[in-house]
Amino acid sequence: MNSSTIEIQRKSSTPETWVDHYGDYLYRYALSRLRNAGLAENLVQETFLAALHSRDRFSGLSTEKTWLTGILKHKIVDHFRKNYREHPVSDFVNEDESVDEFFTKSGIWKNQPGHWTLDPAKLLENKEFWEVFKECLNRLPRPMADAFMLSTMEGMKTDEVCKILNITRTNLWVILCRARMRLRQSLENCWFQN
Repeated sequence: MNSSTIEIQRKSSTPETWVDHYGDYLYRYALSRLRNAGLAENLVQETFLAALHSRDRFSGLSTEKTWLTGILKHKIVDHFRKNYREHPVSDFVNEDESVDEFFTKSGIWKNQPGHWTLDPAKLLENKEFWEVFKECLNRLPRPMADAFMLSTMEGMKTDEVCKILNITRTNLWVILCRARMRLRQSLENCWFQN
């Protein structure tokens, strides 16, 4: 990509049009990760403000949408860091909880998971599925949902997620195991049995 192409991309829109072009997308992105409309709105506003202050550093090597989404991701991670520094995961997670609700003492499924015959690629394109998935994710305790979102949906490395949530690797794996089990159960009840 030559410098004239970068200059064209950089001039493709102005800060005055960012809200119209990217506001809805960024809001949906934030809401799907934060599950709080007011907080999602605030972080999107902070994203636009940060982008406005740093727009001269936008290199044009990505689209504006990608650049703004990257800024928003950092705002979301900063929110989680601050939140879990002030309120450790142990404040929210019941240590007595275990996977005993899913398995017998000998390790056999109490209610064996159903066989999902749907094509995963088609599911990812299905908007109705994503609405049900968000509902199921919202039913999880906040630390479980946050750990799942950061680790699985955002693809962050284990050490990064542990640092953000202020937990050990072992705690993270336990929380993720519980989250996946509950999500699977909820999805079976709300989507796959329908």
